[in-house]
Amino acid sequence: MSSTRSRGALWRNPDFLKFWAGETLSLYGTQVTTLALPLTAVLVFDAGPEQVGFLRFMQLAPYPAFALLFGVWVDRVRRRPLMLGANSVRAVLIGLVPVLAGMDRLTQPVLLVLAFGIGVASVLFDVSWMSYLPGLLRDRKYLVEANSKLSITASSADAAGPGLAGVLISALTAPVAMVVDAVSYLVSVVLLAAIPTREPAPSSAAARRHLLAELAGGLRWVFGNSYLRSIAFVGAFCNFFTMATSTMFIVYAVRDGGLSPAQLGVVFSLGAVGGLLGSLVSGRLLARYPPGQVYFWSLAGTFIGPVLIPLAAGPQWLVLGLFVASFFIAYGGLAVSNVLIVSLRQTVTPPHLMGRMNAAIRTLLFGGGALGGPVSGLLAGAVGLRPALWTVGAAAVLMLLPVLLSPVSRLTAMPETRSKAPLNPIPERTRE
Repeated sequence: MSSTRSRGALWRNPDFLKFWAGETLSLYGTQVTTLALPLTAVLVFDAGPEQVGFLRFMQLAPYPAFALLFGVWVDRVRRRPLMLGANSVRAVLIGLVPVLAGMDRLTQPVLLVLAFGIGVASVLFDVSWMSYLPGLLRDRKYLVEANSKLSITASSADAAGPGLAGVLISALTAPVAMVVDAVSYLVSVVLLAAIPTREPAPSSAAARRHLLAELAGGLRWVFGNSYLRSIAFVGAFCNFFTMATSTMFIVYAVRDGGLSPAQLGVVFSLGAVGGLLGSLVSGRLLARYPPGQVYFWSLAGTFIGPVLIPLAAGPQWLVLGLFVASFFIAYGGLAVSNVLIVSLRQTVTPPHLMGRMNAAIRTLLFGGGALGGPVSGLLAGAVGLRPALWTVGAAAVLMLLPVLLSPVSRLTAMPETRSKAPLNPIPERTRE
């Protein structure tokens, strides 16, 4: 089959390798900020679950606020300049945290503003790269391989990053450790700028279309396609429960469990090994089993995993083991399902709608994630951390019913692509 013959072909694609290397470095750096930002609030400002939940909200709120607008923008212009600008902004804003901390000017309101700004830049980059990738590959038969490779590095960053972040935070303090992330974004900018292949200009008609009509077109495409509609609905709840669990867990592990930053990082790192293994086997699973079965069973792990956190009791080794098992199962399921979901989205969507599709989907996905932080924080403040974790875990298990009824779970094969023609018909090595 063509998919078998093309497997591994991206190792000979220097443009993809530069993009992949830059994304890998930034993903590893991001792990430092993912742990350091909430720990800065907890350890420096003595923040409780409500404050940490609001910090999470400020990081994710830009997705529902700006993703649709950015999606229209991405469909009207070349994507790579936007990606370069977004990563440059992230490097500067993240670098401000240790600078302001060193000057004794870092406050909770300033931390919230920086988190929001980093979130805005993240929205622009995420919407852009998902639309940029199919054109960079020039043939959609490589999408599963590309997304598998990106998922593997994301999962490896999830596995190794938190442990490294915990050590750096323990040695340098949480704010100072974020220097590593700022540098990683600068390196990714250099690698992305080094890609020589010219990105095709969008149609001139795109710039003349009305903004509201563009927004409506993207939303109609997502809600009019049964696969995309289901992915958006299930994904929004998946992000809600994932963010709710992780927000409460950081406070729960430090306050009630007595874990140090280094121990917390080890828990996340060992748990994320599940994501790495899931990414490694995702291609094989999709080649061997119907995509619908892979979708259901991978998400089953994602929704069942959070229950193990409040279930953890007894000696510390058992508690830590159940913490690790919770994230191992959840991350493993997410890694497998993400490869399938992103590939399916890119397969069924025509190129001229790619930016708006990604924007609409991510608006819904991260809208759910943005609500997970403050809702879980308020719930934990009202009933306590452990009862709140039980409540969220039980509600997550109930999501298996809509997953089972999803049209994606009934897929016996990936649908035909919207366009079999190459997506980037210009010469491979044309310079910009």
